[in-house]
Amino acid sequence: MDKNKKILIIEDDSNLLYSLQSKFRVEGFDVIIDEGADKKEAMEKIKILKPNYIILDVILPKINGFDMLSEIKADPYISKIPIFIFTNLSDNDSRQKSKELGADFYIIKTELNLDEFIAKFKKIIANRDRHRMPYSV
Repeated sequence: MDKNKKILIIEDDSNLLYSLQSKFRVEGFDVIIDEGADKKEAMEKIKILKPNYIILDVILPKINGFDMLSEIKADPYISKIPIFIFTNLSDNDSRQKSKELGADFYIIKTELNLDEFIAKFKKIIANRDRHRMPYSV
């Protein structure tokens, strides 16, 4: 397994979560999933399993995704993990808030089908690894 292919997906829509898990696994990624029910548990997964990338929904039933993003980026042990916000929030305020809190990428769920999202994700990480890209939308 490529050392840069471990992804943690935090998503409460189980259909989307398991579809992403399946599609990323087919692409050779090691996928860890979390349904976003407990922030402490999700943070422990991040610290223990050390994913290379995090895909984070910001609208979760028991976790405020913005708070989680802020907590991840405030922790020096895990703050360098690139975070992809994957949300239905398409307003500029949410984009700006994500950027200010340290999100590396912001992708609107409804703008891409799953295959397009995975292709975009793979392209972003390939380019980022090559060029060390800053925040992008």
